[in-house]
Amino acid sequence: MFKIIFFLALAAIAHAQIAVKADLLFTMTGDLKPIKNAVVLCGPDGKIQTVGPASQVKIPGGYQILTAKVATPGIIDAHSTVGLSGILNSPKHDQEQLEKSAPIQPELRAIDAYNGRDPLVKWLRDLGVTTVHTGHAPGTLISGQLMVVKTNVPSITSVKDTLIPTSAIAATLGSKGLGKSPGTRAKAIAMLRAEFLKARAHARKIEDAEDDEEKERPAANLKMKTLVDVLNKKTPLLINAQRHQDIAAALRLREEFGFDLILDGAAESYLLLDEIKAAKVPIIIHPTMGRPFGDMENMTFTLATQLHKAGIPFAFQSGYETYVPKTRVVHFEAALAAAYGLPQEVALAACTIHSAKILGLEDKIGSLEKGKHADLALFDGDPLETTTHTTHVIIDGRLVSSTAK
Repeated sequence: MFKIIFFLALAAIAHAQIAVKADLLFTMTGDLKPIKNAVVLCGPDGKIQTVGPASQVKIPGGYQILTAKVATPGIIDAHSTVGLSGILNSPKHDQEQLEKSAPIQPELRAIDAYNGRDPLVKWLRDLGVTTVHTGHAPGTLISGQLMVVKTNVPSITSVKDTLIPTSAIAATLGSKGLGKSPGTRAKAIAMLRAEFLKARAHARKIEDAEDDEEKERPAANLKMKTLVDVLNKKTPLLINAQRHQDIAAALRLREEFGFDLILDGAAESYLLLDEIKAAKVPIIIHPTMGRPFGDMENMTFTLATQLHKAGIPFAFQSGYETYVPKTRVVHFEAALAAAYGLPQEVALAACTIHSAKILGLEDKIGSLEKGKHADLALFDGDPLETTTHTTHVIIDGRLVSSTAK
């Protein structure tokens, strides 16, 4: 009976206007430095009303007041498969992240497989992860689409339930993406180039038909349409590439076809810092605690620090792993990067505002500013310490998780 009353009370609080009082507030704006003894007011529209020192922000009557040692914007996982890969780790029940029937399937949509009710999504939400960039996993040449969705969305009944329904197309260069087809690195690049040439020709036929009514418009083709969107820079191509030669191949593809590229993983990117910076390509780096074998045998715990010093934009990800419970926790990965030289505020930025910028969502999420989504994570200590607990999680101004006693 007590539990029922507690959850009813929590539901009522979740719809109330909320004020957050934090001893230390990381707004992730400007120079990224935190504000001491700060207040955030969350409006009834799910947006942030006011942010500032407690001495300058008056909390109106009727607001539910939450307190925290440290508060940050909601954590953003810049690349995950959660919602497609589930907590059971059972191929017959909750493994929808990789379809191996063909090497190139860009038409596969993340929204068609996502399960927001999987316990793994709640587990991440309870730890402060409010937004995930999730979808098809590395493992085939082009495995499918990714999307951006908040972790409080149980079912996607409309594309409007997502922040971005198709945020990137996931591709893989390296041994993980070879298999029987393409088989070798040279064949992989040749197959990708051939598909993009087909897509370019397809787009040209559509343009010709629009200019000349007598010319027949090509038949609808989901694969070609998706690749044309990549060529037209409507959708970026996210290429998982760990070894330096695969990273270099990704840069050459971008140079040839002119699409927007996001490097994923990039374990050996420290060997190509100048080239990556010159290309102005962002990196969603592999989990700091990733296992050093296969294509990642030359990974380093200091990669984030090296990218930061080189001035290359980057964000953290949980990535995809084959172990239970199928996901890492993105700010835990940021914590280890901080232990290896990355400044604390930069580590936090790389799973908040920097992630938002790479995903093109910096006007909505990633920092605590008036008018942006009221997504917050509240902690009883330093978010980058393993002994710290997440006490409250707020998404769109609503309390969605509370472990406070």
